[in-house]
Amino acid sequence: MAEKKQKQGRFTRREFLKRTTIAAMSVGVFPHIIPSSALGLDGSVPPSERIIVGCIGMGGMGMANLDGFLDQASAQVVAVCDVDENHLNEAIKKVNEKYGNQDCKGYKDFRELLAREDIDAVSIALPDHWHAIPAIMAARAGKDIYGEKPLAGSIREGRAIVDAVEQYGRIWQTGSWQRSQEHFRQACELVRNGYIGEVKLVKVGLPAKNSIRKGDTRPSEPPSWFDYEMWLGPAPWAPYCEARCHWNFRWISDYAGGQLTDWAGHHCDIAQWGMGTELSAPVEIIPRGGNWPKAEEGLFDTVEDYEFLCVFREGFEMLVSARIPGGARFEGTEGWIHVDRGKFEAHPRYLVNTEVKPHELHLYRSTNHIGNFLECVKTRKKTITPAEVAHHSIMIGHLGLIALKLGRPLKFNPESETFVNDPEADRMLCRPMRAPWHLNI
Repeated sequence: MAEKKQKQGRFTRREFLKRTTIAAMSVGVFPHIIPSSALGLDGSVPPSERIIVGCIGMGGMGMANLDGFLDQASAQVVAVCDVDENHLNEAIKKVNEKYGNQDCKGYKDFRELLAREDIDAVSIALPDHWHAIPAIMAARAGKDIYGEKPLAGSIREGRAIVDAVEQYGRIWQTGSWQRSQEHFRQACELVRNGYIGEVKLVKVGLPAKNSIRKGDTRPSEPPSWFDYEMWLGPAPWAPYCEARCHWNFRWISDYAGGQLTDWAGHHCDIAQWGMGTELSAPVEIIPRGGNWPKAEEGLFDTVEDYEFLCVFREGFEMLVSARIPGGARFEGTEGWIHVDRGKFEAHPRYLVNTEVKPHELHLYRSTNHIGNFLECVKTRKKTITPAEVAHHSIMIGHLGLIALKLGRPLKFNPESETFVNDPEADRMLCRPMRAPWHLNI
């Protein structure tokens, strides 16, 4: 049986570990061995075939992803990590209740989890400013990675992730799960096969305003159960306040880019998929206005209302805006298609019920985003949202944000991933990192 699977390009988890080079990491801990009691789960998947998973970041999306991995018989979650003890304990409880034991190990420092040689893959769901460093360390440690969108907090960080994944031969899946939804794939296939003629304009509607959750904005001492210094990590130092952390990090520019970078990894990704420009980028970015909260209003400072136009050398333009209906709308010479979550509209109307013909172009098909990742971990095939694709999708959001901040059109070179004769804009391609954190692949 084992010999037959190897001939088919598949191998057991134990063989996978033997074949994968795992870099040593100096974190002062010893790797843990998974207890045998944690392996007696679903008889349909032998223990040697299960993918052993550790989850880093147990907030909103982290817990949602944990649920997704717990639902997969081919996966076994053995460890979780979070700087918030409340989140950590909740995750440990969830895992142990699922498996009926007390074997899940909790960590506050992701490096300790990555040091475990028994872990095959990790789920990373952290604030944007924390996306690159753990991802690169995980790749170097020989782990395959399910990483939340956006891929990274800057274009340079995204490129570093892509390079690390390639260098260390890892499987990567980005949490841009819309690609695993049937109607998004159907819409993109129709566009790619010319059902609405030649597309010259794609409109991408993203949310406006910041979705701030209530919390005290006054500086105070961090609670004893929260490692605030680790939460800040590579971001600039700032005093702790309740409203700064967890959900609200999205609306603070030291950590993220507001709704623009929170959503571009979804709808700009679908726009790229439909236009076949997944490995390309705009050559010109033209800002059309953006509004920021007034400085005196306090903590939250990301752009709330924005619009910019991207010009592609492939012969079309992409309008990204918080002022139009959400989703991706492809406007062709013979009709249009508008696709959003739970929404698929088209003109002519019959396109909504049209499937492309067998001989036409068919896009990558996945019906379960986490399931697709786990299958690719076994087969070593690319996932539906690999790092390079995610990098170019969120690149649109980062480029638009830079143009909005500078308030002028920008020329961009997709090959070098730098601006054309614009040192001021180039300086915004990356974020400074607070010592001792830095990118190192």
